[in-house]
Amino acid sequence: MTNSIAHSTARAARVAGVAILVLTTVSVHAADWSDTALGYRTGSNYREPFNPDKIRKNIVSLTHVRGYAAGTDFVNVDFLLSDNKDSPGKNANAREFYAVYRHNFDLGYYTGKSFAFGPVRAMGLTAGFDWNSKTRDSYQSKKQMWVAGPTLKFDVPGFLDMSLLALWESNAPAAHPSRYRYETHPMLNLAWGIPIGSLPLSFEGFANFIGSKGKDEFGSDTRAETNIDMQLMWDAGSAIGMAKNTFKLGLQYQYWKNKFGNDSTKDASSGATAKTPMIRAEYHL
Repeated sequence: MTNSIAHSTARAARVAGVAILVLTTVSVHAADWSDTALGYRTGSNYREPFNPDKIRKNIVSLTHVRGYAAGTDFVNVDFLLSDNKDSPGKNANAREFYAVYRHNFDLGYYTGKSFAFGPVRAMGLTAGFDWNSKTRDSYQSKKQMWVAGPTLKFDVPGFLDMSLLALWESNAPAAHPSRYRYETHPMLNLAWGIPIGSLPLSFEGFANFIGSKGKDEFGSDTRAETNIDMQLMWDAGSAIGMAKNTFKLGLQYQYWKNKFGNDSTKDASSGATAKTPMIRAEYHL
């Protein structure tokens, strides 16, 4: 087990390093703004496909986002620590890291033209990747996914982005050690962070509507997924004299149907649909 944990930690460090390298090589322009945050969230109603148990998870995250004239960069690395209900025999605690990187190229900057129309203020092209590794559970995911597609940026307080992305996904779980590549499939992604008037509150989150990716590595048909993750955050730090949006507390809720493409109608354990309330805290450096 010790070697497995060490291997996962080393892999996480490599992925974080790749994301940082991409940030520094793709984005050669000086940032107009940036934000780095350490986050923590926890809940006791997480679900995994074909697992009848409700799972408690503690999730520590590192997020960095920055913007400049040519576009934006976003990187997030989650470290997910499950209780023993997320492992065969209930005799170990599953461990996972999940890294996401996105770069958005602003088309107005590169073409010298305005792409504003109606409620849309700008248009871009988004590219990036997801990468994960999980140990001590029965599946032991090793997901690699590349994404690319257009993005519309809406003219709202804060931000609201809508992207239509193509996904090139593969996995190499323990039961299928050779890397298996799914069919290329689409995802409609919404991402938002909107202040609520003059209150020290914001409504934040994302919604992914993901098409079927064909057969899975065991020959079963996959299903379209709905993954909505949203939170209401309070600027708690401002109440004790900290700078605006330095320390935030909030409530988070995730709804994920047909998780990882598994058919919730064929999962007698009900684990393929997650309805998970959480509490969340963030410290912005």
